[in-house]
Amino acid sequence: MFKFLKNNKTQITSLAPYFCHGQWVFDDDRFGLHREAFVCGMSEIIDFVLTDSGIDPEDVEGGFRLTFSKDKFPHSTHSLSWLRASEGGNDYVLDGLGQYGEKMEGWLCPALFHFFDKAPKKLYFSVAEFKK
Repeated sequence: MFKFLKNNKTQITSLAPYFCHGQWVFDDDRFGLHREAFVCGMSEIIDFVLTDSGIDPEDVEGGFRLTFSKDKFPHSTHSLSWLRASEGGNDYVLDGLGQYGEKMEGWLCPALFHFFDKAPKKLYFSVAEFKK
């Protein structure tokens, strides 16, 4: 029987976000998620992290790999710190400063709970272009 990854306490998960209607979205058939949007600052954080990782966001509008975990992993390059529960989701801040020296905050919707039992205090992640 198929087990959802959510039960693995050291899980590392990958999604394939793509650009749609002016924001980054992702699909996950396991949970019935289709065009689940990164909103309220998260699309801007994704743009910054892509650029900071040497990837032009316009070059990967068709999709890129976003790998994340609540635990630090060898190729993680960025992290988010939990701020507060908000509107059924959770507010996070990008660790470090954005392109213009400002703090970057974003909101992760309740879809987060498909991947974690509770909102992690830290989320570690990396981005990568798909191999051609």
